[in-house]
Parts: sequence; structure tokens; C-alpha cells
Amino acid sequence: MSRRVQDQEQRAGVQAASSNFLTDNPALYEQQFPDPEHVAARFVDDVVRRFGGPDAGSLLDIGCGTGRDARYWSLGGRDVAGLDSSERMVEYARRQCPGGEFVVADMRSFALARRFDVITCLDSALLYCHTNEELEGFLRLCHAHLVEGGLLVAEMRNGAFFLGNTELLDGVRERTVEWEGVGYRSRTTLWIDHAAQLLRRRRIWDWPGCPEPLDQRSAWRLLFPLELRSYLERAGFEVLAVFDEPGPRTDAPWHAEAPLSEALAGDRLHFVARARGGGGVV
Repeated sequence: MSRRVQDQEQRAGVQAASSNFLTDNPALYEQQFPDPEHVAARFVDDVVRRFGGPDAGSLLDIGCGTGRDARYWSLGGRDVAGLDSSERMVEYARRQCPGGEFVVADMRSFALARRFDVITCLDSALLYCHTNEELEGFLRLCHAHLVEGGLLVAEMRNGAFFLGNTELLDGVRERTVEWEGVGYRSRTTLWIDHAAQLLRRRRIWDWPGCPEPLDQRSAWRLLFPLELRSYLERAGFEVLAVFDEPGPRTDAPWHAEAPLSEALAGDRLHFVARARGGGGVV
């Protein structure tokens, strides 16, 4: 990286990421994806109560990000832990939620030597398991880290949405987020890698005075509802619900008594699953 780019980053208060600009800049991430009403955290609390989980108890947030949700759950009386692959996110989460326990870990190979009443995996974090083997291994780890009857709650993109729907694939989506007086512009392109069953993303970042735009790539596994059910059942889960809306990121607003749509044609997919048996060795 050139000295000129480093100087610009220091003036702007950001750090250029090796793979993801937003996860290396947690405060900017929260500006890009605000949730002032804590809809995501309330969604989890509501579905846990609906499907027989404890109002309090222990919760592991996989892909915990900034710790925003963990802080809400901790203040509500839960014993909260979180893991994320981004060191900067985990550092930020520890400051946001001093009552929680946070670790830097790979979701495909974590081992925390304890079990939880609830595990959450929001914002498509599960879809970073790109291969069948990674997905199977991750779900087995979730099962091993849950008490008997514990709940796994996840929210992600819906592979079935892309059957004939190109709404998210047409053209370049441009967005500018203002943070500390600087406008950060992103230009995002999505396309489907059919052979790998991945939704691939290219996002280019620039901001005033930035001499070298950041060109970053990422991808999510695309899963169909019946496919996901099969993976969960093989990993030792009883699937309690699979629905497309409402949820924390759907157009239809989430509320605690909301009927759950099983049309499964929306762009988001949610599931609640209960661990059968006593888990495994963690």
C-alpha cells in the first residue's frame, strides 16, 4: 500500500481492509447498516420465546460483528458470547458489550468448550460456508455447542428468490454513506456462479482524495429451503420453522405476533431449529 493511501486513511479515520472494508471499520459498518430500533435482536428474542426457548439464559452469536445485538441481549439478562473472524470487529464488540465474551474464530472450526441455550447466525453469516463439507461441519459444530433442546436461529439470503428473479442482479448499485464528514461511495455488482452455487459480489469503494479505489470480492452460498432442511436434519436438528417474511431485513416489518410466511419466495430466508439429543464434544 502506498504511503499516500495510508496518509489518506489516517485523515479519514478508516483502515483499508484486506478483504472487507466495512468489517475492518466497525463504526462505518454501523453507519452503513443502522438498526436504531434493535429489530434484529428483538427478532431473535421473539422467535426464541415463540418456539419455547428461555427468555434469559445463554446465547452465542456467530458472526457477531460490532456486538450491537449482543449488547441488547446482555442488557436484557442473557449470558452472551460472540465470535467473528474479524479482529477489529471483535475488539469493537468487546467495547460495545463489556458484559459479553468475544473471540476471534473461524465459524467452520470453532471450539468454545461450553454449550448454549441459543445460537444465532444472522445477516447471511451462514452462507460463508461455501462448500457442502463446510456447511455440514458448521451445523455439526452448532449442534455440539447447544444444550439438548437448544435453538439455532438464522437469517440469510434465499436461494429460491433467484429463480427467475434478477432484481438484485441487474446493473450496478451505487450508495454513499456519510461518516465523520466524509462520503464513502460503494458501487456493487452481484452475479450468480451457477457451478459453485454462489452469489458473488464485487464492491468498489472510493472517497474524496482516495487515489486508489478498493476493489473487493466476496461470495455467499445460495441455499434452497428444502436443501437447507436436509442439512439441518442430518446435523441432528428438528426444523421448527422456515419462512421468508417478516424478518429483521424484510419489507414487511417484523413484530412479535407476526404470522410467518411459508411462500419462501422472498429475498430473505429464516429458520428456527431445535437440537435433538445431548450435543457432542466441544
